[in-house]
Amino acid sequence: MTAPAFDTIETPSGRGADDENFPVGSFLLPRALRPHIATFYALARATDDIADNGELSAEEKLSRLDRFERALYFENGDDPVVEKSYEVARSSRVTGVPVSHSVQLIHAFKQDVTKLRYDNWDDLMGYCKLSASPVGRFLLDLHGEDRAHYAYSDPLCNVLQVLNHMQDLKDDYRTLGRVYLPSNWMTANNVSVDDLNADQESAGLRNVIDLCLDGCDALMVDARRLPGVLHSRRLAMESAVIVRLADRLSSQLRRGDPIAGRVALSKAVFLSCGIRGMFAGLFR
Repeated sequence: MTAPAFDTIETPSGRGADDENFPVGSFLLPRALRPHIATFYALARATDDIADNGELSAEEKLSRLDRFERALYFENGDDPVVEKSYEVARSSRVTGVPVSHSVQLIHAFKQDVTKLRYDNWDDLMGYCKLSASPVGRFLLDLHGEDRAHYAYSDPLCNVLQVLNHMQDLKDDYRTLGRVYLPSNWMTANNVSVDDLNADQESAGLRNVIDLCLDGCDALMVDARRLPGVLHSRRLAMESAVIVRLADRLSSQLRRGDPIAGRVALSKAVFLSCGIRGMFAGLFR
């Protein structure tokens, strides 16, 4: 079946690396590697924006995402509208980092189009394995780190994903109908999706959020080990910063109400975590 023709298939949201909760390819990482990180992020951002676009049908989203995925293997010839995939593929040839990390992200975004609910925590972690773990794995591979350290980067990346979901509970439901809370925990606490549309969190919803944060705390036990096992001092500093940011955001989400308003780290907290993390990674 021939893919439909589009003048452009991207739907830019205007978001970029500076809008993320956590640093993306910051100055801490080796200068020579930053262009490859930017290329990886550009494709992730473009495909995520397609999945999050509220004006496209599910069929249109999947078609466009499929074109980006096939372009990673140069399967659709010369298709200029998926240049970001070609750039990742060319980067892969230079660095030796497999395009499979980008493929998994695209699969996660396809899942966002077709799956709006998660049965339990393991189901949610299965999504994070596609939507978050590949980012850490890409960075470890790019820095030539031992893949055994995926055991520490995966939990950290999955925590970041869950914390982002907790921040955006209301927006995800209102704009896209998505609920990233385990359904079994919602049922046990008499929580319905209507609770996500309220002015403030209910007692039951607070319990469900705290259960998710408990899951994050368990993952952080291994995640905190990541900076200490890395060969790259620069990557160790970056990961130490991210560990501290994750801990602080999790703590704020326990105290704050993400239904009443967005719970986010202040610039002062971000700077403090950055400084402390840099020194922790430098002298790990």
